Amino acid sequence: MKASIFALQTEEDFNRARSKALFNEIQHFLNPEEASLISFSEIKSILKPKDEIYIGLKTIPIDKIVGSEGRYKDFDNRFFPKSGFLRERWKHVDEAQYESIILPPIKVYELGGLYFVRDGNHRVSVAKARGIEFIDAEIVSLQSEIKLKPAYTLKSMIKEIISYEKRVFYTETNFGDITDFWTLDFTSTGQYDIIYNHILTHKAYVEKKENTDMAITDAITSWFNEVYLPIIKTIDDGHVMRYFRAHTKSDLYVWIMLYWEELRKKFGEDVELNDAVRSFTRSKGINFVSRIKNGIGRIIFKWKIKSP
Repeated sequence: MKASIFALQTEEDFNRARSKALFNEIQHFLNPEEASLISFSEIKSILKPKDEIYIGLKTIPIDKIVGSEGRYKDFDNRFFPKSGFLRERWKHVDEAQYESIILPPIKVYELGGLYFVRDGNHRVSVAKARGIEFIDAEIVSLQSEIKLKPAYTLKSMIKEIISYEKRVFYTETNFGDITDFWTLDFTSTGQYDIIYNHILTHKAYVEKKENTDMAITDAITSWFNEVYLPIIKTIDDGHVMRYFRAHTKSDLYVWIMLYWEELRKKFGEDVELNDAVRSFTRSKGINFVSRIKNGIGRIIFKWKIKSP
């Protein structure tokens, strides 16, 4: 009798959790990545931690578990199950909770103050579905200077990393005070390093051309006025941003510079910047209506396939 009661309860619990995953995906059909569980390997490749330290067994907050090493495709960004194939194992863990059976600690990586599951994804999923606040975990910590706030999407976590990179860039170069420009903003990581390399390249070019040394403060001013602003003006004059509403002008600056360099390597140094901007816009622009239609169709098809 006891087993049948638990079987009914666990079946109901799983169906409720899976329905939440479906509703979550429908809410984010235009941007499905926002409903995806964060991949540990993606964050690791962005932060590039230096050392691993074995911490051992600790009790950690459930709300700081934000991703997975290997099962990030099986659960959504709140660890609700995305597939009926997870049913039996999920119910088995859920039943253990009803019977007050103590399960082994999960295994996690700690990175930036947050946790990513190595082993125990179903246990985390059941715990989150039940509203449990803490769980025992065996921890391996990866050392990073960046400390992250709990986030349910890779996008929000990347935004946090970009904010850190901007603070470092502006502090170390004094860029804002030199240019009085505080909105050098990006939507992807690693771009401030590219900007700094552009400044150094411009500095070397000017020094060679004028046969003189150039202070880094003067190089920043010169690059900003003679390289960055003219390209931004070209972007504005061509109304390019209407095709890239989810990005910034600084994003476009980096992409166009790379694209222009590719064109000049392929067709020669005579390729004009305006031609590069027009070509870039034609080749990289995205049709928003097509994204909506494709997003809706993808979700309907996927859940028809998954539904038992």
